[in-house]
Amino acid sequence: MSGFSIPRVAIPATLRLTAGPPLEGEIYVMERVPQHAGPETPLDMLNREGGFFPFRPRAANAAVLLVAKARTVTLTVPPPPADSARLTAAKRASLVITLADGSELSGSATLELPEYHSRILDYLNSAASFFTLATDEQLHIVNRAHVLYARPED
Repeated sequence: MSGFSIPRVAIPATLRLTAGPPLEGEIYVMERVPQHAGPETPLDMLNREGGFFPFRPRAANAAVLLVAKARTVTLTVPPPPADSARLTAAKRASLVITLADGSELSGSATLELPEYHSRILDYLNSAASFFTLATDEQLHIVNRAHVLYARPED
């Protein structure tokens, strides 16, 4: 193994896959990324290239699982610290997401889009595979491929 590696940070997470019960554990993000200051976010990690990501279940002596992003329905993590400068420039929209299994998630989306493309529809139609839905206690990172429909609440 090379002496060159990218330091990683563990983040507690709940993983929902297309089969099986939700798994409690942790994911790993890079300490630094070139596209912004600070560590990689869980959303960055899920939307970067590559079909798999590491997840360590909470169970004692559990081996790291290499999870298929395509089979990930949601990844729920603690909310990041508020960035007041970004939030004042963004539009927030409340919505309810219905997933392929019939379950629902409700929360708010932060729309950081150009003025003429700042509708919820534009947010949901962006090119990235995953998007976020926030509550006060959690940040749900949702795979677009497993959404049946979204219902705006504003």
